[in-house]
Amino acid sequence: MNIQTTLAGQAIPFAIPASRWDESEARGKTEAELLLYRSNLLGSDLTVTNFGGGNTSAKVVGTDPLTGKDVEVLWVKGSGGDIGSMGLDGFATLYEDKLLALEDHYAGEQDDDKMVGFLPHCTFNLNSRAASIDTPLHSLLPYKHIDHVHPDAIIALAASSGGQAVTQELWGDTIGWLPWKRPGFTLGVMIRDFAKSNPNAKGAMLAGHGIICWADTAHECYEQTVRLIAEAAEYLNAKLLAGPAFGGVKVKAREDRRAIASRLMPRLRSLMTGARRKVGHFSDDDATLEFVGSADFDKLVSLGTSCPDHFLRTKIAPLALDPARLDDDTYLAQRIADYRGLYSAYYDRCRRGNSPAMRDANPVVVLVPGVGRMTFAADKATARIAGEFYLNAINVMRGAEAIGDYIALDEQEAFDIEYWLLEEAKLQRMPAPKPMVGRIALVTGGAGGIGAATAARFLRDGACVMLADRDADAVEEVKQGFVQQFGKDLVRAVVCDVTDEAQVKAAFDACAREFGGLDVLVANAGIASSAPIEQTTVELWDRNFDVLAQGYFLAAKHAWPLLKRMKDQGGTSVVFIGSKNAVAAAAGASAYASAKAAANHLARCLALEGAPDGIRVNIVNPDAVIKGSRIWDGDWRRERAGTHGIDAGAELEAHYRNRSMLKRDVLPEDIAEGAFFFASDVSAKSTGNMLNIDAGNAQAFTR
Repeated sequence: MNIQTTLAGQAIPFAIPASRWDESEARGKTEAELLLYRSNLLGSDLTVTNFGGGNTSAKVVGTDPLTGKDVEVLWVKGSGGDIGSMGLDGFATLYEDKLLALEDHYAGEQDDDKMVGFLPHCTFNLNSRAASIDTPLHSLLPYKHIDHVHPDAIIALAASSGGQAVTQELWGDTIGWLPWKRPGFTLGVMIRDFAKSNPNAKGAMLAGHGIICWADTAHECYEQTVRLIAEAAEYLNAKLLAGPAFGGVKVKAREDRRAIASRLMPRLRSLMTGARRKVGHFSDDDATLEFVGSADFDKLVSLGTSCPDHFLRTKIAPLALDPARLDDDTYLAQRIADYRGLYSAYYDRCRRGNSPAMRDANPVVVLVPGVGRMTFAADKATARIAGEFYLNAINVMRGAEAIGDYIALDEQEAFDIEYWLLEEAKLQRMPAPKPMVGRIALVTGGAGGIGAATAARFLRDGACVMLADRDADAVEEVKQGFVQQFGKDLVRAVVCDVTDEAQVKAAFDACAREFGGLDVLVANAGIASSAPIEQTTVELWDRNFDVLAQGYFLAAKHAWPLLKRMKDQGGTSVVFIGSKNAVAAAAGASAYASAKAAANHLARCLALEGAPDGIRVNIVNPDAVIKGSRIWDGDWRRERAGTHGIDAGAELEAHYRNRSMLKRDVLPEDIAEGAFFFASDVSAKSTGNMLNIDAGNAQAFTR
């Protein structure tokens, strides 16, 4: 949550949630539908809960499919998912009487993990949605509607030495206070016993965790949850007006911080070696800059997060870097190595006899005073969400410090959550990642037929793609189409004329800042012209070479430093989209064919130069990719039709199809498959090659 409001020059870090309940929309819904409506309202409001966080429930009367009798069924958010976006199928449904009977199997905290194994035996109506570890928090309470959420303002109270006193001040006996306890059956018993002993209570603060509250109807439960969060936020905001947050400013935000991030992130990414490559996410929001530049930064940064939801995403603690030493590769390598060493020591100190093997020891969160926050993970969405969770942690620390001292999660408790066998089982159930997850590609000419098809092919297998094109409207339209198809995280776009070196450099800087580096360059931006030699002007000649030869050179030149850094992680790939005319002479197109030939020879030179650094360089030579091509929609189509003395419509397409040996059209998607082959590990031992995708043309045979 970014800083929302400024009052008298003082930042207010907590937004005040307001009710969004619409009775006209709620009217007529079933109890289960009201639960979904309430859940979606809560989960879609980031002032109420974090992405994927929180859980809600309702006890609903249903018909037992075996006996035909009415039974009480607990509908509770299932394992995984997000209450803001899920549907009814996101709820686990369980027999409430069977859930209550589980206590016969419980002898104490040592049985928490065992109790989870009994939950599937309580499933109602063969629902395949797995019940979550938080199910006992809902099942053991007698109340019909229950919300459990983790908003920043609430966790700030729950993670502060002054939190219990403030809870009492705000709500008296209405809201209780329970000490920290890991989620599970024991915590459910503690809450149940508290509620039994305090019949007038409407909820309880869970130290270091969040809040749980209950009511008789879905509407009352929703309104109460929103009201409690708003009251906590208002209280904290009043306290924060008393003085500067985090002890005041020590390091001011730098004007060039985005440029610094573009240089720094690829270097960090290259040092984070492991089983899979990382993708980065950068943020320089006001809240982060305030924290990393504060006087209390050094004191707080090493403490890590307090809430399990935060911790599972961000690791035990972030890595902080000295802003004065960011250009020192030796320093950066040592800091990464030191972090891995500290993480290994943490694992060795805290491991249990049955703990899973140590996972990736690289940092997730990297903080730089004056610059901002960088997060790295196996995919872009995970990196972004980790950053958002650490931003939540910053807001929690700010609020907690305003009313006392911030209290981080105990190290052993943190380890036991991170390496919880149930968490490990969840990780093991996750599907294998797609083959290009963790790879970052930049495609020039990304709004054209071949460029867009290539980007789509990469995105389909999980790669992150930066689309670069000189046509701002066209590249934005293509990007938005991909956002709808593949999600917002995987694709970015930048306006780039490949004949302008400043724009080319800016495109790669943007790629480095948005994703953390580069693994694949597809040089594809192109033009085409047709003219007899006597009618070929110097301007036309230069234009072809500017785009097709120099444009490829500039793209490779500015990609090179990023690509070189990934040598120790399996190397990188450059793919030039060439042409049949690069190897086969063409009458009436000397400027175009010569420029394409120059680019192809450049690729061969780069293959020699790049091999020691693990950079593979290969060429895909298309021919007559007419459908979906912006080039073939213009003068080139008319010019080539004139050269062959035929109609520029269907007759031209038939001419090129019938000219080929296989008598088939060549489509942008065909070229995309060739580019994908050279970009992927399938071709890991191939460099300096040309692949003709032309439906067969003897003139273009290379051997």
